[in-house]
Amino acid sequence: MIPRYSRPEMTAIWEPENRFRIWFEIEAHACDAQAELGVIPKSAAETVWKKGKWELARIDEIERETRHDVIAFLTNLAEHVGPDARFVHQGMTSSDVLDTCLSVQLTQAADLLLADLDALLAALRRRAEEHRYTPTIGRSHGIHAEPTTFGLKLAGHHAAFARNRERLLAARAEIASCAISGAVGTFANIDPHVEAHVAGKLGLTPEPVSTQVIPRDRHAMFFAVLGVIAGSVENLATEIRHLQRSEVREAEEFFHAGQKGSSAMPHKRNPVLTENLTGLARLVRAAVTPALENIALWHERDISHSSVERVIGPDATIALDFALARLTGVVDRLLVYPDAMQKNLDRLGGLVFSQRVLLALTQAGMSREEAYLAVQRNAMKVWEGEASFLAQLKGDPDVTRHLDDEALERLFDLAYHTKHVDTIFARVFGA
Repeated sequence: MIPRYSRPEMTAIWEPENRFRIWFEIEAHACDAQAELGVIPKSAAETVWKKGKWELARIDEIERETRHDVIAFLTNLAEHVGPDARFVHQGMTSSDVLDTCLSVQLTQAADLLLADLDALLAALRRRAEEHRYTPTIGRSHGIHAEPTTFGLKLAGHHAAFARNRERLLAARAEIASCAISGAVGTFANIDPHVEAHVAGKLGLTPEPVSTQVIPRDRHAMFFAVLGVIAGSVENLATEIRHLQRSEVREAEEFFHAGQKGSSAMPHKRNPVLTENLTGLARLVRAAVTPALENIALWHERDISHSSVERVIGPDATIALDFALARLTGVVDRLLVYPDAMQKNLDRLGGLVFSQRVLLALTQAGMSREEAYLAVQRNAMKVWEGEASFLAQLKGDPDVTRHLDDEALERLFDLAYHTKHVDTIFARVFGA
C-alpha cells in the first residue's frame, strides 16, 4: 500500500524485518522442541538463540542466486550460527515457516484492527448519544419517508460495527493456526510435539490437517470479514456524503482552517474524506475474491496462493486500518445541523405523517383500500404544491366523515415517531 494510505504500526507488521524476526522465532522455538525430544543437542538450540542474526541485504543477495526466500534466510542465519546451523529446520519444509508466519502477521493485524474498531465504536456512541433525540427525516429510495432521529441513524451504524468486531474476533481465532508438519503434512520427519511447542510460544493453535499448507478457507474467511467491515465503512461514508449534498446539508465533514475545496471554485466544501473512504473500501473488498480462489490448491500444496497473499495481506489490512482511523476522525468531528434537519423534515408539508392518517382511517372504519386512495389523493396534491397535507385532509369530506380536525391534528405529532428511541438505544448500547 502506498504511504499516503498507510499508518506506521500496521505497515511495520509487513516489513521484512518483522517477517524475518517471526521466521527466526519459528525456527528457534522448533529447535527448543527438537532438543526436548533429543533430536538435536540442547546446546545447539541455545546457540541458535544466542547467535541467530540476519541481514536484509544479505538475504536479498542470496535469494538472487537461490531463487528461494526461505533458503536465503536459512543460509544467512547459518553464517551467524555456525556449525550448529545444521540442526536448524530439521524435518521442516518452507510452508511450515511461511504459513505459520503469515498466521502471526494476520493475528497482529487483527489486533490493530480491533483497536481501530473500538475507537470508532466509541466515537459513534458519543455522537449517537449527543443526537439521540435530534429529529430528522428518514429516507427510503432517497425519498422522504417518516421521521427518525440522527442518533438512531448513528446507533444503527454502531450496531453494524459491533457485529463486525465480533466477526473479526472469530476470524482472528480462525486464522491463528500453526503448521509445523513437514513435507505433505505427515509429520514423517518431525514430531507433532514440535508443532504444539511452536504454536504455544506464538499464541497459535496447531492445524488439525495441514497437508503441507494451512487450508486457505481460513484465510478466505479472514479476508471476507475485512470485506464486510469495508462495506460498513462505505455504508456510513455514503450516508455522510449524501447528507453533505448542497440540497440536503444536514451534516458535513469538518472543514479545517486553510483547507481548500476546489482549485477552480473557492466556495466548495467537498466530502473528500468520505469519498476517499468509499474508494478504500473498494480496495479492501477487492481482496475477497482472490482469497476465495486461493482455497483450491493442487493436491497437498502448490504456491498459486503465495503471490496473491503477498499483495492482499499487506494491502487489505493497511488500507482498512487507515480507513477505520479516518472514519473515526470523520465521525468525531462531524458537523451536524439540526435546524437544516428540521427544515427538511418540514419540506413536504406534513406528508411524512401519511401512514398515521392511513392507519387512523382504517381504525375509524374505512377499508384499507379506500383509506389508501383518500390519503394518496390528498398527498399527490401536496406533491404538486397545493397547500399543506393537513389542510388538504381537513378539506376532504371522505376523510372528515371519519376524523374531525382535532383528531387529524393529533396525527401530526413528531413525538409519536420517537417514542421508542430509548428502547432501541438500550438494545444497541445496553440499559
